[in-house]
Amino acid sequence: MYKIKSYFTKKLDDNLAFHVGDKINNVKNNRKKLALKYKFEINNLRSMNQTHSSNIQIIDHKSDLIIDDCDALITSEKDICLLVMVADCIAILIKDERKGILAAVHAGRSGTFLNISSKVVNKMINEFGCEIKDIKVEFSPSIQKCCYEVNNEIIEFVKKTYGEEFIFNNNISLQDINKKLLEDLGIENIKISNICTKCSNENYFSYRKDKNC
Repeated sequence: MYKIKSYFTKKLDDNLAFHVGDKINNVKNNRKKLALKYKFEINNLRSMNQTHSSNIQIIDHKSDLIIDDCDALITSEKDICLLVMVADCIAILIKDERKGILAAVHAGRSGTFLNISSKVVNKMINEFGCEIKDIKVEFSPSIQKCCYEVNNEIIEFVKKTYGEEFIFNNNISLQDINKKLLEDLGIENIKISNICTKCSNENYFSYRKDKNC
């Protein structure tokens, strides 16, 4: 049995993304501080150029430090640390501690509608022989149904594709949709944060609250 740890950073950990206009050295230093805080080797950190796709990559210690055009990483190698960057979207962590398999998923609206979370689970099953009963899932703090307002076109898509139970006036719940996708595969161990990145008093980045994030 393996032990797989997970952490959700806050604003006090500063910006970890290269794509938001921050100085490159600032981001590198912030990532180094994070490595010291959580005691991992910075050269073992792998992140993605996230594109709101359903592209999934299996990585190892030989993989690039930043994986292009990708929204989910899977690894079976010990000591690799996977980083997902979100500012309202959901970071979904999927693990099989019996086999030592870890996946980190960026699930915004587009990724959710592309079924990225269930595609990652199926890849873990097909590529590594994971079993549904061993898979555990954790959702990060993210924008919740209280604040996630969308247009009528998206409301109609959700109604036709997933059902009216995921619609709350002009808002939708990406958490509940992803939960349904995972439960439909038979996964029971799903932990979902109820912290809203937009309206809670917790100090998380929120693109809808402040685009400079």
